[in-house]
Amino acid sequence: MEANIKAIHFDISDNLTAFVNKKIEKLLRRYEAIDGVDVNLRLIKPETAMNKEAGVKLIVPGSPDLFASKTADTFEEAFDLALEALEKPLEKTKDKAK
Repeated sequence: MEANIKAIHFDISDNLTAFVNKKIEKLLRRYEAIDGVDVNLRLIKPETAMNKEAGVKLIVPGSPDLFASKTADTFEEAFDLALEALEKPLEKTKDKAK
């Protein structure tokens, strides 16, 4: 399984990288069919509230890639919201695999 984290328009901190990796590991324990995860963290300019965007793409064999993008005040919140948005489609692909 491959996880790629890309920071756009900012330098990613070790704490944020650790947070994202921890969440990805948790997701992979629940959904073993995931082959890859691409995370794009983007700082939207100009500097205003709600200027942090997280896009998450999950690569699941036998189904189209799943993607969600959310914007929030923090990258952690945006990433959590994107993962929440992917839960329902992941459940559907998990049910099809059974």
